[in-house]
Amino acid sequence: ALKHPNWSMGKKISVDSATMINKGLEVLEAKWLFAKELADIEVLVHPQSIVHSMVQFFDSSVIAQLGLPDMKTPIQYALLYPERGQNTFKRLDLAQISMLTFEKPDMDRFPGLEYAYRAGYAGGTMPAVFNAANEAAVALFLQGRTAFLEIAEICKEVMDQHDNRSKPSLEEILEADGWARRAAECSCLVKEN
Repeated sequence: ALKHPNWSMGKKISVDSATMINKGLEVLEAKWLFAKELADIEVLVHPQSIVHSMVQFFDSSVIAQLGLPDMKTPIQYALLYPERGQNTFKRLDLAQISMLTFEKPDMDRFPGLEYAYRAGYAGGTMPAVFNAANEAAVALFLQGRTAFLEIAEICKEVMDQHDNRSKPSLEEILEADGWARRAAECSCLVKEN
């Protein structure tokens, strides 16, 4: 779970990548950042980690953002936006890569991705609960207190217990976040005993 073949991302994000929950969180981000319906946001598995995002327009054309599996350029762009700055970063050589492949994710193998969509469709406080439960479950995994395959299971259990609030205030979102973290910890304690 901590040995991604293409990226060096740190323990938390590496685990999220292995569960594909990182993609689920990115789906939720895209929904809000670009005001899109969840049904219009599709996840593809791309083993080379070169294509970071794609947009298909109403005329069927697709524009993709490609780069090496490294966040230096996106971070630089975020810091300099709307300008693009010169840098000495390694350049992408498409001839060297030669082939890009894509496949649909296996939702049975990666249920955390399905739970992210479920949280997004539920709306309200559920996305915050999903995120907090995942953060707590990953921390429990990194502490050796739960198994890798239980991360998504803990997220589901916490979401199933949550009394979702539609149109929540910031205070209600923060309360839901704290509740989900405690619920994930309790779920792990039950499993440990």
